[in-house]
Amino acid sequence: MSATPPAPTATPVAARAAAPTAGPGAPARGAVLEAVLERVTYVNEETGYTIARVATDRSGDDLLTVVGTLPGAQPGERLRLVGRWGSHPKYGRQFEVHQCTTVLPATVQGIERYLGSGLIKGIGPKMAARIVAAFGVDTLRIIEEEPGRLVEVHGLGRKRTAAIGAAWQEQKAIKEVMVFLQGVGVSTSHAVRIFKQYGDESIAVVRDDPYRLAADVWGIGFRTADSIAKAVGIPHDSPQRVRAGIRYTLSEAADGGHCYLPEPNLVADAATILEVPADLVAACLADLVATEDGVVGEAVPNPSNEGAVIPAVYLVPFHRAESALAASLVRLLTDRVDRMPAFADVDWGRALSWLKARTGAELAPEQEQAVRLALTSKVAVLTGGPGCGKSFTVRSIIELAAAKKAKIVLAAPTGRAAKRLTELTGHPATTVHRLLQLRPGGDATFDRDNPVDADLMVVDEASMLDLILANKLVKAVPPGAHLLLVGDVDQLPSVGAGEVLRDVLAAETVPRVRLTRIFRQAQESGVVVNAHRINAGQAPVFGEHPDFFLFPSDEPEVTAEQVVDIVTRRIPRRFGLRPRDVQVLTPMLRGPAGAGNLNTLLQQAIAPHRENAPERRHGGRVFRVGDKVIQVRNNYDKGAAGVFNGTVGVVTALDPDEQTLTVRTDEDEDIGYEFHELDELQHAYAITVHRSQGSEYPAVVMPVTMGAYTMLQRNLLYTAVTRARKLVVLAGSRKALAIAVRTAGTGRRHTALTHRLSPDRP
Repeated sequence: MSATPPAPTATPVAARAAAPTAGPGAPARGAVLEAVLERVTYVNEETGYTIARVATDRSGDDLLTVVGTLPGAQPGERLRLVGRWGSHPKYGRQFEVHQCTTVLPATVQGIERYLGSGLIKGIGPKMAARIVAAFGVDTLRIIEEEPGRLVEVHGLGRKRTAAIGAAWQEQKAIKEVMVFLQGVGVSTSHAVRIFKQYGDESIAVVRDDPYRLAADVWGIGFRTADSIAKAVGIPHDSPQRVRAGIRYTLSEAADGGHCYLPEPNLVADAATILEVPADLVAACLADLVATEDGVVGEAVPNPSNEGAVIPAVYLVPFHRAESALAASLVRLLTDRVDRMPAFADVDWGRALSWLKARTGAELAPEQEQAVRLALTSKVAVLTGGPGCGKSFTVRSIIELAAAKKAKIVLAAPTGRAAKRLTELTGHPATTVHRLLQLRPGGDATFDRDNPVDADLMVVDEASMLDLILANKLVKAVPPGAHLLLVGDVDQLPSVGAGEVLRDVLAAETVPRVRLTRIFRQAQESGVVVNAHRINAGQAPVFGEHPDFFLFPSDEPEVTAEQVVDIVTRRIPRRFGLRPRDVQVLTPMLRGPAGAGNLNTLLQQAIAPHRENAPERRHGGRVFRVGDKVIQVRNNYDKGAAGVFNGTVGVVTALDPDEQTLTVRTDEDEDIGYEFHELDELQHAYAITVHRSQGSEYPAVVMPVTMGAYTMLQRNLLYTAVTRARKLVVLAGSRKALAIAVRTAGTGRRHTALTHRLSPDRP
């Protein structure tokens, strides 16, 4: 730059072709509008479609409406928009955007607004005003060429000046990389992540090995990497592409809960996904298996043909975890050492009499059996539905173990479940992740070589344990200790791969007790009664209990409006609960009654925009202080011991200058996020039923619509209902509800853990 006022310079942010024939990065034709982005009023997270208000030099105080794709653009930035003028029948004249680029401002007012927009960490509106007052139209040149001079501005020391200079250079480097990445179809948010991962090597990696992105960069999957590979010229039938596609197919299967895929299924699925011949997939798969390049082949029992086997293909981590988990369980079961030997020859009549005096209640026969089993068997499973006394049974086990001075460790997969376990037993509980002290990369501090010091380990909500986490957990149980897995096997299986609780229950080698008796007090609860009815394939009853309701509606849009009204007005007025105590659980993310749209509606009702209150837009979301949010990936670098997928919290602070947001989690820990990390968070006013596993809420509201037809299954509805302590309200279609009740499920996952636990396994 020169010392004269800088000319407006365009930097590509995102492009959307004006016509189908236009390729990535091709110039769009049409009208040109230069404007300052004042505010974003709507973003569709699924499509990126945006409605925004902008100001031009000629419009003065009258804002114009623009619609289209504006990824990455932030309020305060000056944009050059290419498109055409149109008219909406309801909202009037608007500009339809085909292409958007950022423009460096040339006026003092524009520079001040640009710097104060939150673009550069460390510069907020007040500091931007000071800097521009000191340097005028020369401001951007000073930051670019002589950043050391920023110390001339009151309030800026050398340390902060250096940080601002570094942030400016990083933004410049990111935008330079974006010019290339945009040309091969990479969105702004993905480009930033790629730059964070590879830095100056970004272009080389994207050009030479784009499939690395799917493995290295969170949020970029195979399909995005594949579109980039196509843009940089990698052939459609390249072995490099096919091998990556095979791994992707297995990864997709793992996301669906499968530990492996039968080889014929894998070949057929991969050929369909990749649109290449099956024999090409089979040849590439044979190479991968022969070299163990990320995959392992093994013959496993055919679940549909007893006595037969099928060729199975695993991703390496899942094969190792399944084999190791089975070996660890067998080792615990057969170990001759016993860390609680006192229960081998205890006087059970006397012990149970003491327990009754201690707790004030007598154990039912099933519960007594479970207590004996947990204290005499090295591995045991306790399962049963709501109201059947699992919690009291666990408390009884702990009371007896504590009386013998046993070292007791309690854990659960989520913070909420751990808190509840603490409250029920009076004994401190922690999350499995914190118990194991997982480190960056996912390795555990406690493992087979360094086990947890415990005589009795009780793990609640064990249906949530996926294969990878269960393997880490069982490895950390010391020889001779007793492991009790507690959970409701009829709930949804874990979000991650595997069906650990179900597979262990199915293994004849592992002792188990299933509680089936519903206690009298629980029979008065509509939540408990209807949960058991649903689990038995019977329709829930309405009108007989004061804690279970249905608001019927056949239109998903009407159902969404009902949900908002129920959460924000009806439940608080009738039951005295705050809207934040009510959890909306949905079958799916998308659609009018999906979690995405409901979060937008509920946020508007519960935490609306307030003038002068800080907020941050990230993609299709706006984060505000007071928002209920949920972590959507494991991040081992945050907090005292990592923050994990499913952790819920509330936004307590938002600093536009430092570009940070703080969340107070359910585990009472304050976690900081940089603005560029906000894709790790989603709003949690409404979440999917899968994400609710292990949690419990005072009240649950669930939309049930035909739009979620593919997800309407008995165990999903049952899981949602059993998340509620006091109240369940269903809203939606009676037909959809009936389908959910009678649909048993989509079948078992591909797992071989039960086989590996078999005593006669060859």
